[in-house]
Amino acid sequence: MPSTPPLPSVTVILDRHDDTLHTHTALAAHHPPSGRITLHPGPGTTSETGLAHDLLAALGKPPLLPGRFPGGRQPAWEAATAWMTALPVTRLTVLRAHRLTARRTMRLLQLHALTGIHLTLVCHRPHLPAALHQALRTVDYSVTADFEAARRHYYGATATEHLPADGFARPVDRWLTLPALERLVSYDSPRPCADPCTPPPIAWRHRPPPAPLTAPTAQRIAHRLHTATAHPRLAAAVAAAMFTGASLQQLATARPRDYDTAAATLALHDRARYTDGCAAHPIPPWASVFLRAAVCFTRLVSNEDQELLAAPGDRGHLLRVAETARLRPPQPPAARRKGPVGRVEWDWRERQEAEQYEAMPASRVRPSRR
Repeated sequence: MPSTPPLPSVTVILDRHDDTLHTHTALAAHHPPSGRITLHPGPGTTSETGLAHDLLAALGKPPLLPGRFPGGRQPAWEAATAWMTALPVTRLTVLRAHRLTARRTMRLLQLHALTGIHLTLVCHRPHLPAALHQALRTVDYSVTADFEAARRHYYGATATEHLPADGFARPVDRWLTLPALERLVSYDSPRPCADPCTPPPIAWRHRPPPAPLTAPTAQRIAHRLHTATAHPRLAAAVAAAMFTGASLQQLATARPRDYDTAAATLALHDRARYTDGCAAHPIPPWASVFLRAAVCFTRLVSNEDQELLAAPGDRGHLLRVAETARLRPPQPPAARRKGPVGRVEWDWRERQEAEQYEAMPASRVRPSRR
């Protein structure tokens, strides 16, 4: 087994005179595509969940997770940890660390231990407050009051402040119409395999594979999903639908063990062969980050036997995420719409096929295989 790299030491910056230069420099270093996050906790909040929401917002995500959770506790820290693990984030700088409670500081130290990030805590005081000092006794840490040393910690090895803007960080307004989403609300009902199953590569014997996405379209989809939800499972389910063309019921058959990191494949199950049977789908590089986040999130909140992606009961939340990202399947002609103008009709393909089936002469209708 490869040895686990040692955790980097936690760095504490003493901004003795609460100089705005420290705050401005740390905020200027914030650039998630370069792996740097600067967290400026919201004033007046002391809850651990509030700090997790601030962290999700710093990652560019809506802070609230949709859905119901056991005990009514939103797994915001688990979601933040999953995204920090999956995304190329290597540095986290936390401003106003002198205001953190001991429990909030321990949450950050747990995040540091789970993800291996370089954690920098900026204390805008001449001395460490008692709560911060108490929490830091559990880890290896160093203290500096030198501004240039602090700046190196804010930026890491890449100490440039002039970085290109994200070409896709513009408001999402136009819909992306994607045929791969046509079966997302299909009425098929495969179930997960109870016994160990090692599916073969997908053969696409019963339906055509989803059309490959162009690189710019894949980038747009990835950016939209990142900003549409903080829920790793929902984001991963929409991403998986893009390269599998599978229904929500079939996506729900996947478990964490069905994601093969080395082979970059995702196994979906269907022993009754409603569609393609049990099969392993190759994962395009743009979608890997969503699968990694979903695996980490599932293992933190539940176990290996829980759904890796969205469950059937998450259908409403899943469709809202896709619509928030302005992703939809092809829509019916205006004359055949069932709903009001502007509402996405997710079951258009299913209705069309059902109407064609009903119109077929009885002699041409094949008996069901079930």
